[in-house]
Amino acid sequence: MMRVTAVATGKVQGVGYRHFVEICAHSLGLHGMVQNMPDGSVHMVAEGPEAALTEFTSRVRAVGHPVIRVDDLMITPGTGTGEFPGFHVLW
Repeated sequence: MMRVTAVATGKVQGVGYRHFVEICAHSLGLHGMVQNMPDGSVHMVAEGPEAALTEFTSRVRAVGHPVIRVDDLMITPGTGTGEFPGFHVLW
């Protein structure tokens, strides 16, 4: 199991981006979390098979989305820990 930690910047708060990320993760069977950060970015952690994580990092860029705009997605790969029972939005 692999892990991806990512930070998205751009127009990613107040536009449904966390829910969008959650849908992407659920559709790929990934576990992890997503949450807004005080600096306006969105932090996410996803764990699962490498191929699913590659697709996840592609989808969460939200290319062509009418409201969400991801200007940058900083990705840090790692080894999965299994600490997440599912994928959840943190408030």
